[in-house]
Amino acid sequence: MKNARNCPQGLFSLVLVTLFLLPQVAAAQIPGNREAMWPAPTAADWKKPVPIVFQRTWEDAVSLAQETGKAILICINMDGEIASEHYAGIRYRQPEIAKLYDPYVCVIASTYRHTPHDHDESGQRILCPRFGSVTCGEHISIEPILFEKFMEGKRIAPRHICVELDGKETYDIYYALDTQSVFTAIKDGITNRKNQPKPQVRGDRTIIERVASPDVRDRMAVESAFRKGDKKLKRSLLLAALEQGPKAPTELLRLGLFGFDEEMNALARKALRTSETRGSTDLIAEALSVPLVANERDALLKALDRLGKKVPKAKRLAQVQRGLTTKSKDINVAAFDRAIAEGATYTPASEVDITKTLTDQNLAFDSQDPKQHLTLARAFLTRALATSAEGRDNLRIRDALFSDASAEAQAALQLGEKSWSVYAVLAVSHYYRGDKDKAYEFAETAAKLTSDAPQSRDAMIVLGLFAEKRLQQISDAIRDGIHWPKTWLTDMHTAYTVLAQHPFGDASQVVMHYDFLVWLQARGKARTVLRNGLKRFPNSWAIHNRFRERILRRFGVRRLESTYAKMLRAPDASPSLSWFAGYASLVAAEFHRRAGRPQDALKSYDHAIELYKKFIAAMNGEAKSPNHYIAMAHGGKARVFYEMKNNKAALEAILSSLATSEQSAATLDGLNISTVDTAKMLRQRLRTEKNDVLGRKLEDALRKLPPELLKLPAYEFGPPKKKTDANQ
Repeated sequence: MKNARNCPQGLFSLVLVTLFLLPQVAAAQIPGNREAMWPAPTAADWKKPVPIVFQRTWEDAVSLAQETGKAILICINMDGEIASEHYAGIRYRQPEIAKLYDPYVCVIASTYRHTPHDHDESGQRILCPRFGSVTCGEHISIEPILFEKFMEGKRIAPRHICVELDGKETYDIYYALDTQSVFTAIKDGITNRKNQPKPQVRGDRTIIERVASPDVRDRMAVESAFRKGDKKLKRSLLLAALEQGPKAPTELLRLGLFGFDEEMNALARKALRTSETRGSTDLIAEALSVPLVANERDALLKALDRLGKKVPKAKRLAQVQRGLTTKSKDINVAAFDRAIAEGATYTPASEVDITKTLTDQNLAFDSQDPKQHLTLARAFLTRALATSAEGRDNLRIRDALFSDASAEAQAALQLGEKSWSVYAVLAVSHYYRGDKDKAYEFAETAAKLTSDAPQSRDAMIVLGLFAEKRLQQISDAIRDGIHWPKTWLTDMHTAYTVLAQHPFGDASQVVMHYDFLVWLQARGKARTVLRNGLKRFPNSWAIHNRFRERILRRFGVRRLESTYAKMLRAPDASPSLSWFAGYASLVAAEFHRRAGRPQDALKSYDHAIELYKKFIAAMNGEAKSPNHYIAMAHGGKARVFYEMKNNKAALEAILSSLATSEQSAATLDGLNISTVDTAKMLRQRLRTEKNDVLGRKLEDALRKLPPELLKLPAYEFGPPKKKTDANQ
């Protein structure tokens, strides 16, 4: 450890030991006893509160440390990792352990989400069930900050890092073989500390005065007072926030913003215009995702402009909001709309005509008529698109046809043909030959012209290339930190909107459109794109994946299964919808587990199994993939029963999982736990309880598994060894 020399007396040897212990070495020191060393939390353990108080942001922690004179203790945790599970589910919930953490300003980092969203529809915080005092978004967003500052390029958990007021590390403990050594280090870190905390007198401060405090305890008290207070108190709290100017607390403003009192909404928006705290930019984006009167919208956009001078993200959001509310000057949307609404307005060339054109191609080669060259170019392109891309010979023929199409279109262009068709042929042929830059160039020119075949596949490809180019231009500009015209976003959004209705449009375009809008934080527009996409492509895995995420983020886990149940009742429901509904129930079950609702989790797992069996029946038993997910559901149930200390039910669920799909036994679920992991924990408990009957059944089942399925997960091992001359 780089700061080992700065460690308090007695910690130096501990740090030296933990520095060189790789996970596989640690495991080797305690063969067969990993489960005994770090017992898994039970359902009763997970229900206990977390008395350790974690601050919401790194900025709050630093500010509070400077104010109080306390050192900062960084805690890092990981779902599924056996020691991390033990800390999160048992140790962090023990009052006597929490007392060791109390002299520090504590922060928690974990990249895993345990609740589907951080706020409900009224703006109230939804605390992480794993860590207590922070939202999942907070312990996720702080992780990259801490990684950059203190982790020396190593994402390791569990881990505890002490940081002094000058920003230097006092100790950094990981790969410890027991919990006591960690707690000793935490205790000694305060006992042997040179700097002593400043005396604090907080009891005489009013709730209005506490608005200015960075301490999570004060923030929670203020927010609670706002929720429970009358209109007078709410107004006073928001006015106090307004007085904070750039330091106006974002979460208090959120409560004012999402309430039903227009006066409070207006005060919150007014304070938000000057706030510069972490999260204010995102909150402005949320405020802009709902309809607002023009002057309110303009004021928030100006706030983004102001923030944009320091925060590139704010500048981008302002540009996005303006780009999505204007009309494209390049794309003739009306022409596409008419063609799609009225049906085909052109007749594609017949195979006979194409064959004749290609047979008589010599007549066009020497012609000075650009129309003849264009006709031949389109014939080459049509034949190329109809040629299979499988097999080396077909690929060679296909490439030659695209090459000929490009050459003839170029000849037509040189002879003065400037129509949409000539640029479309050039764009499509260059795209399929792998020259995207040229394809983008010609597609951009074609998009500005009125298509003579708006319902054709060519038109779809051209429009898609144009949208893709604009998307790439915006991405590059954002990456390079340079200004980009809002018309780029207008063009991209318009093109993808047309493609969503185009007869040759596909689900991948919907996904690209939606993902980019979400990335730009234009969630209001993104929701519309997703809703329309799901209607158009009801069997798209990618769209369903994003649909689940949206439901979870906006409404929470309890709405997920009911939404799919409603969709299944529709008379035009797709036969494959039960597959997607089954997966949604698996996702719901895992969120119930994270929230400590075992009975709800079991119901969701059973529902998932029922839906997958329904899908298998609908497919006449030919579908194979559901067996994997049925096995995962049984494995999830096994973990729930294990945590409920129902050993018999846990064993039965493990055996059902293995019988359904043995190869799924080592697959990690959404909580980073596999059926094999649960089986090993159960085996240890049965040994401890000397339950030989159940133990023999479990041992027999594990003995029959292929050895590779019993290996530790990849994250239990250190980085791969570098090759040397000796082991190459």
